[in-house]
Amino acid sequence: MLGICRGRRKFLAASLTVLCIPAITWLYLFAGSFEDGKPVSLSPLESQPHSPRYAAAGPRERESLEVRVREVEEENRALRRQLSLAQGRAPGPRRGNHSRTYSMEEGTGDSESLRAGIVAGNSSECGQQPVVEKCETIHVAIVCAGYNASRDVVTLVKSVLLRNPLHFHLIADSIAEQILATLFQTWMVPAVRVDFYNADELKSEVSWIPNKHYSGIYGLMKLVLTKTLPANLERVIVLDTDITFATDIAELWAVFHKFKGQQVLGLVENQSDWYLGNLWKNHRPWPALGRGYNTGVILLLLDKLRKMKWEQMWRLTAERELMGMLSTSLADQDIFNAVIKQNPFLVYQLPCFWNVQLSDHTRSEQCYRDVSDLKVIHWNSPKKLRVKNKHVEFFRNLYLTFLEYDGNLLRRELFGCPSEADVNSENLQKQLSELDEDDLCYEFRRERFTVHRTHLYFLHYEYEPASDNTDVTLVAQLSMDRLQMLEAICKHWEGPISLALYLSDAEAQQFLRYAQGSEVLMSRHNVAYHIVYKEGQFYPVNLLRNVAMKHVGTPYLFLSDIDFLPMYGLYEYLRKSVIQLDLANTKKAMIVPAFETLRYRLSFPKSKAELLSMLDMGTLFTFRYHVWTKGHAPTNFAKWRTATTPYRVEWEADFEPYVVVRRDCPEYDRRFVGFGWNKVAHIMELDAQEYEFIVLPNAYMIHMPHAPSFDITKFRSNKQYRVCLKTLKEEFQQDMSRRYGFAALKYLTAENNS
Repeated sequence: MLGICRGRRKFLAASLTVLCIPAITWLYLFAGSFEDGKPVSLSPLESQPHSPRYAAAGPRERESLEVRVREVEEENRALRRQLSLAQGRAPGPRRGNHSRTYSMEEGTGDSESLRAGIVAGNSSECGQQPVVEKCETIHVAIVCAGYNASRDVVTLVKSVLLRNPLHFHLIADSIAEQILATLFQTWMVPAVRVDFYNADELKSEVSWIPNKHYSGIYGLMKLVLTKTLPANLERVIVLDTDITFATDIAELWAVFHKFKGQQVLGLVENQSDWYLGNLWKNHRPWPALGRGYNTGVILLLLDKLRKMKWEQMWRLTAERELMGMLSTSLADQDIFNAVIKQNPFLVYQLPCFWNVQLSDHTRSEQCYRDVSDLKVIHWNSPKKLRVKNKHVEFFRNLYLTFLEYDGNLLRRELFGCPSEADVNSENLQKQLSELDEDDLCYEFRRERFTVHRTHLYFLHYEYEPASDNTDVTLVAQLSMDRLQMLEAICKHWEGPISLALYLSDAEAQQFLRYAQGSEVLMSRHNVAYHIVYKEGQFYPVNLLRNVAMKHVGTPYLFLSDIDFLPMYGLYEYLRKSVIQLDLANTKKAMIVPAFETLRYRLSFPKSKAELLSMLDMGTLFTFRYHVWTKGHAPTNFAKWRTATTPYRVEWEADFEPYVVVRRDCPEYDRRFVGFGWNKVAHIMELDAQEYEFIVLPNAYMIHMPHAPSFDITKFRSNKQYRVCLKTLKEEFQQDMSRRYGFAALKYLTAENNS
């Protein structure tokens, strides 16, 4: 703390020095001039040789004055450099940046004089920086569509969350809205509000514009923000999804105060030669002012744009230019630039560090002398992180820092500002306050109410269920240590899969790299990966199962575990069994018998006959026969060996088979975490709801060996863990009695007799 205070005193002293030396110098020179009875002016205009005052002074006086002025200016420059270095070393906010600015080389051609006027209007950087009030809400608009863009939005959001309340306006398609609505709802970041606007409803506004850009129709939707966003919203920062902030976004918000006259668009100059038309032979870009402007970062004064009839302005310009250009190459950016070409007074040119563009043919390296000067990085090349740039490693590491940053840390009150009352947060706090913190099982009980940040459909998902209403989705959950099972399961099960993965932010990126590097996984678009981010000390196994179950598009679920391989052809066999057993109209749970091997390398049986042979040879065993016989004993494996038709079995205590059920089956009970009773309780609930248990005679699955999980180790070694599990079991049975009445008494009796 003492070091910080000393640093601040040095910073203050340096600042006062910079401010005071010019004043003292002026007084010194002014006083000196009065000795000769002549006032002295330091105005540049009055220091020219043709100035009458300059001519009236003697040669020696003029020479002395010029030397002194140069000395003072040199001292000021040296002090400013020292001050800048002190700021760079001083501890400050996470991602703070107060470096000097360097503008890009200006455009050439007929528009040079126009652009010079724009730059001159922006040259107020040396004045006092406008201040954003601590609790002033910053409005950010983002157009987002699809699965990949939703991932990018998360990284962008992490990089802008710092100290001010934020209001995100997300123009999203149905996919992105589902993903991001769930994410923000479960993220529960204080002082952040999110509103969604249906991008699909806006398609008709821009669908008439042919667009060659890879962003498609969504790349044109920034043009209609004045019409889409609320009429009372006066200004907004518009960002592409591939943006990363290296500073506080409040600094950019403050730039609105510098707009003058009719300036309504804040933009950074395009940092490639695209609009100069010299990238290749016959390259014909849309009209632009010099190099043009990049629309990855835009400051919009919405109220003024509406008064200027922006909608009519851009539409007329687009219609006129499309008569010759036929289509846009860079989506909305082409149309923005065409409008600016005709109306240069609309633009406030932002310093280039507010949008350092890492595109192909970029000249962004001319924008900065040191990477610490940067404020916003724009990955606007289709190559993204693979783009070529001298400092790409620095940019990539900065991006990866936010990518792997623990998003749960942003749940803390970073802003110190009052936030709107959130019903979910209030209910959560009420539930937690009712728990007894002195209870030895408090952590178990608390886990039931923990809200885990959830990112649905982390990778692209594309699947249309079969039209015959027999489709079945395999449902499972896993953590990082079971990742190696994914490829094998995909080879055994060709149908849709819904997986919930329990990962940290850093592990989620490892998984992404693993999946993108796997030909098997990348060839499958019918596997839904839902990331549930780590929070707390227990593995929330039943929450994970519920997340995977909830986001299934087929009528039936195969409730499995990640370390089981289904038999080849099981997917089609189950679809036929659904029809045979009339699952659509009856409450049945079809049991897939479970077996296990202790061998890491197994020649997987291709038929029931082959499996029975391996059972007899001791290569396979019925699942958990040697440690937990009761779990699968009711399946009646002796009968299954010779069965040719499905047969019914009765529920027994501790029964936990793997079943196929309708999608409307009950959820798993969240009170059970880690190891123990998580499936048993669910099967008990199915029985209480009068599901019939039907064993399939020609179906099987095999458990593959692996190292013991951390949770089973805790169960075996920690007495308190086992005591709490027993307590939770008893409470669950009491809840069953309250819900199902007399019919649930058998569960208490069965437990006492077991």
